[in-house]
Amino acid sequence: MKGLLIAGTASGVGKTTVVLALLAAIVKRGQVVQAFKGGPDFLDTGHHARISGRAARNLDTWMLTEEANRTLFREATSDVDAVVVEGMMGLFDGKSGISETGSSAEIAKLLKLPVVLVLDAAKSARSIAAVVLGFELFDPQLVISGVILNRCASERHFKMLQTAIDASCKTPVLGWLPRNPEITIPERHLGLQTVEEAVSDECATKELTHVLAALAEKHFDLERILALEYVEEVTPLHTATWEPELSAVRIGVARDRAFSFYYENNFDLLRKQGAVLISFSPLNDAQLPSNLDALYFGGGYPELYAEQLSKNLSLLQDIRTFSALGGLIYAECGGMIYLSRQLTTSDGKDHEMVGVLPFAMEMTNKLVRFGYVTVEFTQNCLLGPSGTTIRGHSFHYSHITKVSPTETSYRVHYSLSDREELEGYGVGNTLASYVHLHFMANPLVAMHLVEAARRTQVRYDGASLHPMNAPEITS
Repeated sequence: MKGLLIAGTASGVGKTTVVLALLAAIVKRGQVVQAFKGGPDFLDTGHHARISGRAARNLDTWMLTEEANRTLFREATSDVDAVVVEGMMGLFDGKSGISETGSSAEIAKLLKLPVVLVLDAAKSARSIAAVVLGFELFDPQLVISGVILNRCASERHFKMLQTAIDASCKTPVLGWLPRNPEITIPERHLGLQTVEEAVSDECATKELTHVLAALAEKHFDLERILALEYVEEVTPLHTATWEPELSAVRIGVARDRAFSFYYENNFDLLRKQGAVLISFSPLNDAQLPSNLDALYFGGGYPELYAEQLSKNLSLLQDIRTFSALGGLIYAECGGMIYLSRQLTTSDGKDHEMVGVLPFAMEMTNKLVRFGYVTVEFTQNCLLGPSGTTIRGHSFHYSHITKVSPTETSYRVHYSLSDREELEGYGVGNTLASYVHLHFMANPLVAMHLVEAARRTQVRYDGASLHPMNAPEITS
């Protein structure tokens, strides 16, 4: 099948721009393309989905087993014409400085994907050839199929760089991109601006797709790039599946500009267990959708919309009532912030939140926890029995303040610092944590979450709820 992995020499060299241009060019040709992002990234996948018109997914060789990655990849590509994977950081950057674990290189080897390397050429001359040569020689087992030069000052600049690379390297130059503010995605403290913030309407998406496709057609050797192929042998991942005779479980999922950090495969696994996922907006909806058995709050940027969230009083009360009646709630990072009593934003202002969790939160000006984590359940909880382990990642600019005694269900081990702490806060049928879990790391957690919601037999159905405003989430 046609497919490749777009890697970089480092973070910030323009991988996402190159990937989006390729996706747009493939879509313009009338082909179905599946996009992936390597590593624990929620932001790039949103932009991939916007251009490809298809939910993007995360591959990760640290959080997930080889078998899980292969299965995830196979299931998502069974009905497509082409595959484009965006790597993370630099090609060989991963969990440590002495191995390829968790790197884009490891993903490329695992799935036998051709690699195209992106370099930032903005301030480069002949020395760029030394960089390409170094990447060629660093790992003889990994073949780099081409390079793309980003942020070239002019075509003349590109030609000079191409001549230097051709004279010293075996890797072909497959294209370049000029500096172009039209396709620059704004950044903020957790990375790129989310697609929910960037998208204004369908016309804007079509216009951006047209601009990106035109850039690829003008500056890339598309015929050579799209001729790249991979051969992948997979074995299916055996997971527990929903018994048809069991009743469906309706899970409300918070999805808007404030809450958008979700792994698409988490949704897939919940559906396989019989969950029907109903989207709602904590920013804009006055009430919860009707007939819900559980709520799922992912991460995002609640701090940017704290005032609007706190003023949506009717929805705050709906969530409090749902919790008080025994409804099941699962929350990660930004979702945990929203469920707390109060959020103090970086300007020093306090904003009332839901109040299900008995502590307050405060934004910080630096990362508090960062990196991959392994979670072990210290007691039975909504996601499984004591002793269950699963992997995820932590990445946030806030911390808990004004702590009241709160039960914990997680022992979290941070891979970078080797630190351990008790986490996973529980109140009634609510479980909240800073950790973003990838359910494919242990698919049984999805089964336990759905079964826990089914067992609670609590279905909140307020008289003023409007189910017609709550569309099912589709892939």
